[in-house]
Amino acid sequence: RSDDNGPDIYKGKICSLKARALLIDMEEGVVNEILQGPLRDVFDSKQLITDVSGSGNNWAVGHKIYGCQYRENIVEKLRKTAEHCDCLQCFFIIHSMGGGTGSGLGTFVLNLLEEEFPEVYRFVTSVYPSGEDDVITSPYNSVLAMKELNEHADCVLPIENEVSNNILFLSARFEGSLNMDLNEISMNLVPFPRLHYLVSSLTPLYTLADVNVPSRRLDQMFSDAFSRDHQLIQADPKHSLYLACALLVRGNVQVSDLRRNIERLKPSLHFVSWNQEGWKTGLCSVPPVGHSHSLLALANSTCVKPTFIELKDRFMKLYKKKAHLHHYLQIDGMEQSCFSEAICSLSDLIQEYNELDATKGGPRVDPSRLKIAV
Repeated sequence: RSDDNGPDIYKGKICSLKARALLIDMEEGVVNEILQGPLRDVFDSKQLITDVSGSGNNWAVGHKIYGCQYRENIVEKLRKTAEHCDCLQCFFIIHSMGGGTGSGLGTFVLNLLEEEFPEVYRFVTSVYPSGEDDVITSPYNSVLAMKELNEHADCVLPIENEVSNNILFLSARFEGSLNMDLNEISMNLVPFPRLHYLVSSLTPLYTLADVNVPSRRLDQMFSDAFSRDHQLIQADPKHSLYLACALLVRGNVQVSDLRRNIERLKPSLHFVSWNQEGWKTGLCSVPPVGHSHSLLALANSTCVKPTFIELKDRFMKLYKKKAHLHHYLQIDGMEQSCFSEAICSLSDLIQEYNELDATKGGPRVDPSRLKIAV
């Protein structure tokens, strides 16, 4: 942007353009940092909801107490934001799983969106805690939040703190020879409603400061996207079963490059028998800043299962001892059945992935045709 573009630009900064976003946190420190940082002009100060005390690393406080307390305020600001959209494709939620506000109030907002805008897709980027995090109740918070994600999200992009600090942005706002809108991701990558967890990998991962890192060759970029080192959770995609996969490429890349690399990768990847051609592709002509091209891969794959198994194990270590349960059960509306239902929901999800994995390597069976009763 340049200064001669009119009053919207002042000293090279965009003055009137605001992110279509609602920032919510029950501890105001992080939001205040944003408002004082380099992005302060991007966010609308009227689209903030904060408190001062936080949720005490307690899902029940975030979901039950703050959810009820701020419900009307959240709905009002959500509607105001949605009304500014010419074409509302989806809601994109970014929240943490380990703390009280991210897990509790974050999934409360997810439920609100389903109630108020039932026809609009709900994409969620969930930041899962590492096994070494300093919040002792994070397994409780994460499993309680997982039940809500299983039931109310359309697509979930899990990221682990331990693996990467990178935040992904899709390129739907730029032109390209093969554009993909957000709704197509859910329609093409989620064949079963509950199995909507998409494993993200991004390449290249190095930052602009890494000036000595050579530019990746195009074919190497596709190989990297399916390697263990480039996943945003701890996962090995080569030994898992794929339901579907989307490749979103930015930069000077041709459709022929996409086709060639898909054919090259196919023999090393296991797809379910009924969706052997389960690839969705998108091309965006605008490269990311500082790179000639980049690739975001979104895989609906069973490689996400170990993350859920580890989370279940950490939950059970606490739950078997009934450790810290009283902090949750003292909240009105919170009962011990909430914990048992949440772990059952997670166990059922893991079992669904187990059943899929059991079919890997079996003979290819064409799905049965639809029979019409006459």
